[in-house]
This record gives sequence, structure tokens and C-alpha cells, in this order.
Amino acid sequence: MGQGTTPAPAAAVVAPAPAPGTLAGTWKGPLSIPGGTLPIQLNIIQPGANKLIATFDLPGKRTNRTAASVTFRGDTLVFYAAMADCRFTCLPTSDGEELRGMWTQPGLQVPLTLRRYADGTTLVASRLAPVRVTTYHVEPVTVTSGNVQLAGTLSIPDGTGPFPAAVLLSDMGSQDRDARMGKYRLFADMASALARQGIAVLRLDDRGVGQSGGNGAQATTADLVKDAQAALGFLRVRPSLDPARTGLIGHGEGGNVALLAAAQPVPPSFVVTLAASGLSGLELLANQPEPVANPADTARAGAARRQAWAAVLDKASALRASGSNAAQVETYVAQQRIKLKNEERKRADAMLKFRRNMLEIIRQNTNDDQARAIVVNMLRQRYPEQEPALANSRAEQLITPWHRYYINFNPQLQLADVQCPVLLLQGTDDAEVNAATNLPALEKGLRGNKRVTARRLPGVNHWFQKPAAELLPDADGRIDPVVSPALLETVRDWVLEQAAN
Repeated sequence: MGQGTTPAPAAAVVAPAPAPGTLAGTWKGPLSIPGGTLPIQLNIIQPGANKLIATFDLPGKRTNRTAASVTFRGDTLVFYAAMADCRFTCLPTSDGEELRGMWTQPGLQVPLTLRRYADGTTLVASRLAPVRVTTYHVEPVTVTSGNVQLAGTLSIPDGTGPFPAAVLLSDMGSQDRDARMGKYRLFADMASALARQGIAVLRLDDRGVGQSGGNGAQATTADLVKDAQAALGFLRVRPSLDPARTGLIGHGEGGNVALLAAAQPVPPSFVVTLAASGLSGLELLANQPEPVANPADTARAGAARRQAWAAVLDKASALRASGSNAAQVETYVAQQRIKLKNEERKRADAMLKFRRNMLEIIRQNTNDDQARAIVVNMLRQRYPEQEPALANSRAEQLITPWHRYYINFNPQLQLADVQCPVLLLQGTDDAEVNAATNLPALEKGLRGNKRVTARRLPGVNHWFQKPAAELLPDADGRIDPVVSPALLETVRDWVLEQAAN
């Protein structure tokens, strides 16, 4: 068999499912692509019993240390790198020296064979921070920020330490320490996963939520920065935690709060942002769905779209029946599809213009009574069938100190002062903070910092949930959301890497 060939998996030479320890090492081979091949390297590391982590290197593409999950399915191994949306499904040969299978990525599906190399872990793999697998314990704590008492939970790995540590900072609105949304608990799951890997985590009830004092509606983003700094100070004096390896992990607005804290004289050791905004506060708020919209209006709009498309299909059937050829019918359907998309775009643009105008009125009118009256009138004209009380409640919300501050918030102003390591994470399916616009804006603002890493998580939404297509329904047919494994693995590996430096 000539060099560079990639034989298909052969069942006759495949061994039973191997023990994790027999797979650790470096695996290399040629990846077939149109016009030639690219060398690929798979690095498998065993940080603990029955635990494997892996990374892919593609030197030809200048892609190194792309984290991959490892899943056993009977005899089959599946390596999935969410960062690159690629998958290697393979079977080990009976001598344990080859992994044979199929490489899949968008636009490419080819056989791939990787051979074990005796030179062991490569330089790239050897720089990976060691991953600890341990138990942990939790402690109820209270953090003092000015005259406000914030209650929370500190998850600490078992052992002597000192451990790296992080504070979790919540998104806009009033969140409890678990960042609870129905059954989904983003912060509770993150704290558990990171603490098991040797990273202590502090999560707090927001002001006015749970056991914390204060009033969240009266607090501004600047107040939240003070809360983050107080939480950092609390962790830095804990004897089992390392003050030189203590950082901030912020979700949504919490990511911007973390970056603001990093621009202050005593910055965190590192910052991780999860869907932070790179756009102004007014623009971010304007691009979000209007919560006062009547559900009945939304349902009618959806029904109208379906009815319009049904009318197009009916007309296409009539054209066929009257003798129009296939090309004529396809042309008509394509034209109508474009027409309907243009109409939908116009409606979206009109809503965006309405929200911008409403927020601009609040920004320019500092008198709460006047601003409230104008906004109520705008909302009642926009949603005539809506209950007046809902318009009043929405207007009251928009003139709170937090909203007034955030409408004027510009996340770019202090980014040049951020010099600590930063990991920017965005989900590609985030409908609230668009990755295509916000992530490049943050990268541009941080361009003077040479220690910034930016990554997009394919199929992940604003709440960093595992894509629904990858979830299985329970016995009742329900699909309960779970936190994205790609998020947990990426944050864990990156934080441990900073801790090792």
C-alpha cells in the first residue's frame, strides 16, 4: 500500500473497545483534500483514570491545539472539535497502532488513517495545562461591595491548593447565583464542571435577588464593576486560592463588566467573556426583540407568512395546470420567495427603527415623567391591542437607572487599557448578541493586547446551550437544555493554560 493512502475501516482487524490509557499519545496521518493532502496530528492525553482529552493540529492551516471531545460508542471512537466543526469517527486496529475511520467537516467527508508515533507528545501538546480531575466542596459566602451584601456560593476543589479561581458575572437583568432559566442553570453547571477540574468558582446572587441586598434596577453597569472588584478581592485573600491566578468569567453584560474591571488599576489575572457586546448599549438593546409585543400579534404575523407562502404554492400549481413549463414555474416561485423575504426585511427594519427612536427619546429626555409619557404613547400606537398596563410597565422599566446608563454605554472606550489575557467566546446561533458584528468589534478594540483569543462555538445560542439537534428527548418526549460541552471544555482548557503560565 503506497504512502498517503487511507484505507477504509476494516472490521476484521478491529479490536474490542480499548482502555483509555492505551490511546494516549500522538497520532499522525495525511488528510485528503481536493488537490492533495494535509498533515494532521491528533494528540490524546489521559489526565486521570477513564478520562481522555484531545486536540487536533493542522500545521498546513496554521491551526494548532483545537480542543476535541472524546466519546466511546461501543468499539467506535468519536473525536469532535466544536471550534472547527469537524469530527473523526474511527476504530483502532487490533495492534493498537492505527486509528481508521472517517473525517467529516463542512464540505468534506473523506477516509482517514492516523498512525501512532513513538516520539510521544508534540511540543504543542506538551504546552497544554495539566487537567486535574478531583472532587470539590461548596461553601456559602457573603461578599461586601460598598454598603451592599452579596450572597453566593464558593465551589472549591478538594486538596491543599493554592487553586486558580474565577468569579462568574451574570447577564443583564436580575439573575440568581445559578443563572437559572427554567430547569437550565448555566452558572451552577459551569461551577461544578470547573471545580472538578481544579478551578475554584464564586457565583453570586445579583443585587436584590435571592439572599443579596441592594436593588438591581437602581444599580448601573458601573456599580456592577464595583461588585466584580469586591468579589475578586474576596477570593484573593482566601488561603487555598492563588491571588495571582484569579480572574473573571462574564456572561453577556457580565462579560463587558469583566472587561471594564480589567481596565482598572488592579485588574483580574484573566477575563473570559461569553457573548459580550462590542456594540453600543443603544444598538444592542435596539436589536433585541421588543418584550411588550402581544403574543397574539406574533402568532398572527406567523400565520400571515404561512398563508402568503401557501398562496404562492397554489399559484404555482395553477401555472402548471395551465401549461406553464417547469422553468417558468420555478422562476415565479423564486421571485415570490425574494419578494416575501424583502417584505420581512422591511418589517424588521421598521421594528429596529422604532426601537432606536424609543431609546433615543429616553437618552435625550432626562425628565422621567416626560420620557415615560412619550414611550407609553409610542408603545400603545405600535401595539394598539396590548393591555395599557403592559405599556406602562415597559416604559417604567426603560427609565430605570440601569437602562439609562446602558443606553449610553460604549464598550469600546476602555478596551485599549485591558492588558490581561482575554478569551472571547460567542455562539454562532446567538439571537441576542450577534457574533458576526459583536465579536469583531471586541477584537478591534482589544487589538493592542497580544494575549486575546477569540472563538465562535458552532450551533450555540446566547445561553450557551448544547445545540438542540444533538440532544435526545426524555421518556416524555421533552428535550431539556444542557450546557454546551464545547463551552465547558474551552473555558477549562484556556483557564488552566493561563494558570500554568
